This record gives sequence, C-alpha cells and structure tokens, in this order.
Amino acid sequence: MPGSTKLFTDADYPADPYPGATPDCSFVHLDGVARRLDPDPTRYAGWRVSTDGGRVEDLDDWLAARGAPPLAARVPVLSYGSNRCPSKITWLRRQLGLSGPVVVLDVLTEGVAAVWAAGLRARDGQRPAVLAAAPGVTERHAVWLATPAQVAVLDRCEGRGERYRLARLRTGRVRGADGTVFDRPWCYLGAGPIRAPLLVAGAPVRCAELRQPDARRLIGTAAATDGLDADEVTGAPHPDQWPATLFGYGLLQPGRSGWPLVAPYAAGAGRPALARGTRYDTGLGWPAMLLGEHPDVPGTLTPLCDPVELLPALDEYEGPDYRRIRLTLPHDGAVTWAYAWVGDRDRLRATGRGDTPGRTVATNSAAGSRINGQPIGVQHKEIRR
Repeated sequence: MPGSTKLFTDADYPADPYPGATPDCSFVHLDGVARRLDPDPTRYAGWRVSTDGGRVEDLDDWLAARGAPPLAARVPVLSYGSNRCPSKITWLRRQLGLSGPVVVLDVLTEGVAAVWAAGLRARDGQRPAVLAAAPGVTERHAVWLATPAQVAVLDRCEGRGERYRLARLRTGRVRGADGTVFDRPWCYLGAGPIRAPLLVAGAPVRCAELRQPDARRLIGTAAATDGLDADEVTGAPHPDQWPATLFGYGLLQPGRSGWPLVAPYAAGAGRPALARGTRYDTGLGWPAMLLGEHPDVPGTLTPLCDPVELLPALDEYEGPDYRRIRLTLPHDGAVTWAYAWVGDRDRLRATGRGDTPGRTVATNSAAGSRINGQPIGVQHKEIRR
C-alpha cells in the first residue's frame, strides 16, 4: 500500500491464504473499510485519522462519533497471525459478532517470532501461527487496542483455554511506530500439542520464512515449550490495568497535597520524567497540561500496584476540567496515565518548569490509607480548594 493512502477496503487485503495480506501502517477498521492512522502527540488519543471530507480528527473524537470507547478504554493485544488482516476482521464481525471500530497499530517485535504450529486448523486445513521466543529476531506485527467486548470475541475465535491461552507477555519488546513501548501486552499463546511450535530438524520455522502452501506440507514434532516468559490471565482484561504507572506534574506528586491519594498504591519510588506539552497555572492552586510536540512538562512517573482501584478515585479528584489519557513519554517510549486539561483555556497562564502551583503536605501523610476509606474519600475535594 502506498504510504500516502488514507483509506482502503477489505478487497485490498484478502484473508486467504493464511495469515492473509496486511497493511504496512496503523489503521482503524469499520464496515469493510480501513483508515490509516498517524501518530500525533498533540491529540488526546495520540493518533489522528483522516475523514471522508479530508479533515483530520483526533482518533478518540472519531471513535466517540461512532459510539465507540476511546483508546484509554481499550487494552493492547499483540496480533502476530491473521487478526491484523482487514478481511479477517470482517470475518470476525460476520461469524462471531465482533462490533465497533477495531484499532490496529503497526509494531516491531524483538526477541519473539511468529512460527508455524504443530497442528492444522480444523475449518480449512491451513497451518496457523504461534508465538515463540526468538533471541535476536525482529519482526513486524500489530497490536489491537481492543475493547473488553472485542477481547471476548477474540477469546472465542482463538479457542481460549483449549487451542490458545491469553497471557501477559514478558519476553522481548514490542514497540510502536510512534516509539510507544507496549510493556507486557496481552497475547494469545499456544496451548496444547496442536498449538505448540512445530520443530523441523529440531528448530521452529518462522512464518516470515515459509509461506502457507509449503507450511502445510511440513513434517516435524511438537515442541515441549514455546520458550516464552508470560503470565497467563484469568478472567477478562480491564483497560485500567495498563499501564501501571502515573505521570504527575502537579498535586499528584510526592510531597504535594494530592499525594495522599496515590501513596497507598505506589509500587515503588517514582522517577523524574518529561511529557510532551506545556504546563500552565490555572489560577486555582494547581497546574494544567496542554498536549504538544515538545517535552516541556516535568513531573514524576510513579509505578502503581493497583491502578484499577486507584484510577476511578483520581478521576473524581481531578474533576471535569481534566481528562485521563495514556501518554507516551518521549525519552524511553514508556506509556503512562496522565491528566490533561480540557477546561476553559482562557484562565490559563504559562509557567516555568520549576513553578508548580499547589500546597505541599507531608509525603507520608496517607500511610495506611485507602481510596475507599472515608477519610480520603471525604477529604479529596477539600484538598484542592
């Protein structure tokens, strides 16, 4: 596909033979049509999409106009087989009830590879792919940013618990076109002998090195292991699980008045970090961040032990003038939760890097507290005023 193409159809990317044809870009798919996505750090989604009228929109706005959840309400699922093929996505809609826009991001993987599985697919006799450890190997794959409902469809498609298991992948590295590092993405890994890597002459065969017609004729044995370090998942993924970090640039930093909300959920010491954008003084005693292209917002990156419990309370604390988004930090590509300003911009005044409005408190003032406990639950609105 030419690099300038913004829109393409399923007919451009047939599903057969497995794993099907795939675009060389990130895209969002709906109604048999895919639209190219481009990274844009000035957008809340971090991505922009071209519309039919030639306008460019924040991907989150485009999704909202179609009644679909934003990127912050989706989880990253590594796709290394047919699920990145537009025609296969339409098959999932027709056969398994997949609904809503599907967001597919182009990524490079390091240290893992798609290899041919030991068994064939029952429905068409083709040989599917499985993931295996592959030190020193770099491949091009994709990451779905999937809603929980879309993950449920993938569960049925992949035969979760029988043919494949859903896990958080630790082996290797997954990096997006915008530099985003997808730490521990969800991934469907082989389960049982028929979805073990096929060993031919004692070694797995990479899908990138042998096409489907020849792969079907392979003869070998099932490997005892895929060599991957991964944590199998029970239940449905929750979007707030990823990432497990918070970027604070104002009151949610250690020593500031909002820190007692965060402290019980800190999984270790924070580190200094810079985010792309500009920090402003709201005149209300706390700062605002507007997104931008340059890393001019200093703050603290705090690891979290239970973001699913913490984040709803922080959403209430920040209020309607702020929007929780996922940010990619420019220095190392780490993804983090952050709160961007969506309130009235007329009141904002530019601040220097070292100027952070807001009161300080003792760093250990929330020791032993919980978000759902009455003291913090009542106090958090008062802290900001």
